[in-house]
Amino acid sequence: MSHDTGAAAAPTATADLIAMVGELRRHEIGFTSLHESLDTTTPGGRLVFQVFAALAEFIRELIVAGTREGLAAARARGRIGGRPTVVTPELLRVARDLLPNPEHSITSIARLLGVSPGTLYNHIPDLRELRASRPAALEGGRPSTPERVNRAGQRP
Repeated sequence: MSHDTGAAAAPTATADLIAMVGELRRHEIGFTSLHESLDTTTPGGRLVFQVFAALAEFIRELIVAGTREGLAAARARGRIGGRPTVVTPELLRVARDLLPNPEHSITSIARLLGVSPGTLYNHIPDLRELRASRPAALEGGRPSTPERVNRAGQRP
């Protein structure tokens, strides 16, 4: 059984506990909760246990419904959840300009732009194709050093 007590784990924990108590009962083993003074070897104890389980499920469903309603209301007001993006069109343009150059790794380009390599992969779907398209002028030429730019794509 999971020992996570978070709200999202509650139904799984509750369902696991009910299943475990049912399995114990099939083997004629009683379950006693010392914290709640609950004893499932008696009919009254089993009733209270089932009521607690039903209440836990009900409370979880209320929390989930309230969360969904809150998110829907925020979306209706034009609010979008999640972390704000650091990617700008200018940053993507600079990254796309640097990607074909074999002298610049994706990691070095990401570091130069102040983002993670994963951000480049997420925002440039054709990143691998851009890496493959190396201009003929760069073949055998001297490696160029990319200019440093900030997140807005501007030179510091």
